[in-house]
Amino acid sequence: MVVTAEPLELRVTPWRPLVLVALLGVLVVVVLASIAYGAKPIPLRVVLDALFAPDGGDPDHLIVRSLRVPRTVVGGLVGVALGLAGALMQGVTRNPLADPGILGVNAGAALFVVVGIHVFGISSLSGYVWFAFAGAALASVAVYSIGSLGREGATPVKLALAGAALTALLGSVTSAVLLLDISTLDQFRFWVVGSLANRNATIAAQVAPFIVVGAVLALVAGPTLNAMALGDDVARSLGVRVGLARAIAGVTIVLLVGAATAAVGPIAFVGLTVPHVARAIVGPDYRWVLAYSAVLAPILLLGADVIGRVVARPDEIQVGIVTVVLGAPFFIALVRYRRLAEL
Repeated sequence: MVVTAEPLELRVTPWRPLVLVALLGVLVVVVLASIAYGAKPIPLRVVLDALFAPDGGDPDHLIVRSLRVPRTVVGGLVGVALGLAGALMQGVTRNPLADPGILGVNAGAALFVVVGIHVFGISSLSGYVWFAFAGAALASVAVYSIGSLGREGATPVKLALAGAALTALLGSVTSAVLLLDISTLDQFRFWVVGSLANRNATIAAQVAPFIVVGAVLALVAGPTLNAMALGDDVARSLGVRVGLARAIAGVTIVLLVGAATAAVGPIAFVGLTVPHVARAIVGPDYRWVLAYSAVLAPILLLGADVIGRVVARPDEIQVGIVTVVLGAPFFIALVRYRRLAEL
């Protein structure tokens, strides 16, 4: 899977690392905002004291350390996972509209959460995580297995068609169960909207290992994606084992999207929009598209969460709703005024 040659335009240019460092600075600011702002605004000085010199008797310090830091950590992890997964999906399938739903991940996770509630009586977010992750993994394996049938193996078109078909099937089963059981619907709707509310350190610890492993696998896949973007035949001539590369990418996507969806529910437009923004900044080199996506996505997700908490204070608008409100017009403008990159 080693690429032995790269086009001239994929060579490193000095401004890309500088812009990435600047974006990391923006991410730090957004993280501090996520910790400071909410139903009760907390001054930045108090936030820093709570982080570096905590006082167990100070209620503001307790809010920061027990509620907002875990919520921000979960949001950051999920943002990284969705950004990398979206870029990886678009690169592997060569489909500029690929998002976490293309492999049936969201549909599989949703069905298994419903099964967990309806059959096993699971009622806690920490319990949903494992059912959602199992559903996401099994759905992705099923899509890849179906898409691999035939002489050509798992082509981008076959994967997209298999994902669309399985998503429709699983969505129908999920709807049927929810229509027959109103109590399951009442619990499920709080997960399916996509939210960072009440996400604690336990959930962060449960999903972090999967996201870390998936992130490492995704970030090292840049040269392989660059070769595959030239077509399967050219990729093979450059030493890429295309079938194995797609299989590894599928496993990576399951780890990233499965864990992210399990933790917070389906979040729309992050995995779809962020890779296009990264590509608009750095061009087609997936080594940089992946790195930028890993930084831009948590900026978007945490920023949307802060907006949702501020505009409806003391209540909040769930982050899944805010990302749609922000992401849909932005993506339409991106399509309208800037031609999507050919993948």
